[in-house]
Amino acid sequence: MYANQVYLAHGNYGFAAAAEFYFGKPVTDLKLQEAALLAGMVNGPKFSPLSNPDGALARRNLVLHRMEDEGKITASEQTAAKKTPLALHIQYPRNDLAPYFFEEIRKYLESTYGTEAVHERGLRVYTTLNISMQRAANQSIRDGLHGYDRRHGWRGDLPNILRDNLGTLAAYEDEDWRHPIEKGSFVTGLVLSVEEKNATVKIGPYRAILSPSDFSWTGRKKPADLLKVGDLAQFSIQDLRETTARVQLEQQPAPQAAMLAIDNPTGEIKAMVGGYSFEDSKFNRATQAFRQVGSSFKVYVYADALEKGSTPFDTILDAPFTAISGGQPYSPKNYDEKFEGTITLRRALAGSRNVPAVKLAEKIGISSVVDVTRRFGITTSLPPYLPLALGAADMKLLEHVSAFTVFPNDGIRIDPHMIRRVTSYEGALLEEAHPEVHDVLSPDVARTMTAMLEEVIQFGTGIQARSLGRPAAGKTGTTQDYTDAWFIGFTPQITSGVWVGFDDKQISLGKKETGARAALPIWLEFMQGALAKMPPLDFANVVPLEQEARDHHISVDTPDTAPTEDEPTAPREKRPPETPPTKTVTINSPGATPPNP
Repeated sequence: MYANQVYLAHGNYGFAAAAEFYFGKPVTDLKLQEAALLAGMVNGPKFSPLSNPDGALARRNLVLHRMEDEGKITASEQTAAKKTPLALHIQYPRNDLAPYFFEEIRKYLESTYGTEAVHERGLRVYTTLNISMQRAANQSIRDGLHGYDRRHGWRGDLPNILRDNLGTLAAYEDEDWRHPIEKGSFVTGLVLSVEEKNATVKIGPYRAILSPSDFSWTGRKKPADLLKVGDLAQFSIQDLRETTARVQLEQQPAPQAAMLAIDNPTGEIKAMVGGYSFEDSKFNRATQAFRQVGSSFKVYVYADALEKGSTPFDTILDAPFTAISGGQPYSPKNYDEKFEGTITLRRALAGSRNVPAVKLAEKIGISSVVDVTRRFGITTSLPPYLPLALGAADMKLLEHVSAFTVFPNDGIRIDPHMIRRVTSYEGALLEEAHPEVHDVLSPDVARTMTAMLEEVIQFGTGIQARSLGRPAAGKTGTTQDYTDAWFIGFTPQITSGVWVGFDDKQISLGKKETGARAALPIWLEFMQGALAKMPPLDFANVVPLEQEARDHHISVDTPDTAPTEDEPTAPREKRPPETPPTKTVTINSPGATPPNP
């Protein structure tokens, strides 16, 4: 037992962990001199071969001497072992599974218990992470960002080991190759040769032949149009066979993405991705970034309206409209620059119509909408002006995703958390999760919102998510100039959200890179993997609106289930200097004639 617990410096507890760290091998494969080195460190980290190589060497040799004295080894074995250098092969553990998740936990533990307790006393931390969901999140983020990059063409400008004096073709070893190379991985490859019709690439122990079909997305016909001998490029592993690999040419994605998944019944965070690469950027975009949320904000507007007595079958006029917001004229526009006339609220939300959302916010009062978001757990600054109805304010992915759990949770929100409990190494309980539960909406309003958001997926802007093949609901979001793309969706079990964008808020993802195009496919791939072993469930006590519609006879210009355009965008508005307007727009009862805006 002691051998599995003793601290052997640099965060390593036990001989198994130390063997992997110092020598890159299992403890059963250690040579005599290597085992003696680790044994010499039992007296404390002061004998670390990294911080005190001379002391570590002397201590190792003392262990070898004592082993001969005890008859465990022969004199010749001792002599031979003492002649060997330390010969370390340090393998710093690269946390490829959930680096952003564990970094959040590390920061919390250090602030709560102190650095020494975390790194030297061996706290036992029981987290909420679901390994299979985290793997699905990692893969979907990478697949989604690389898919985006392929849509936007080849950039080139690759590092070259020969030009940059990084090594030779025969001797170069990339950091990527020190970690498992698997089907689906995105890894660095070294270009060994470039011929007329193909190129040869080295990826660790594998060789790959790159043919035109493997880089067709670039629009180039010949490998020489893209690559030179010595280039370091990214490749996705399509298949592996013994010493050969089938690959596709990729490139380092230009934008970033973040994802978060929360277990609805408990508030436990099951998966977290804060960016494309933790090694390149420690900034956690799931918990630290403030980004405009676009039309995904509309859920708060509609939830407030339902609380105040509106129904999905009330009608509203989607037509040119100007209001006074902060003392200035404000004329919202729809994404398709068209108007649908008289439509129901269920249609307005499913198709993410901008004009009806602003009219609705003006009707119920934008300050009231802000108050509702506070109940949902949104803490960021939200200016009480009409453009807010279209998401013209910064929010955090963590808070936005947590807020969406209110709908499948019958109106309650459980504080999201990553730690179940913390104990000392000996097992003494130090803390245990008892997350606070908040009443946000009545069950009836939450269920109606769920039914409305199901229609976003059934025939609205999130229709791609229908391929999930199980009951689900959600909302897309896109900001002005396509700088931010969102999709947040849920099933009865899990709520997850995806953000895609550049860290520089001035850089656009590109025309048509909406939430439905840039973020939703990532969400869909994740949910397909995360829910693969879970049975499909219906939302409890949620009546489909199509079923309820039979009891409502409404005159509309555009049917509820008519095809929708892609995702509307939220305008980037300057914050007006004055108070919000008090003018309201009447929302008609079923069958009434809508007023002019």
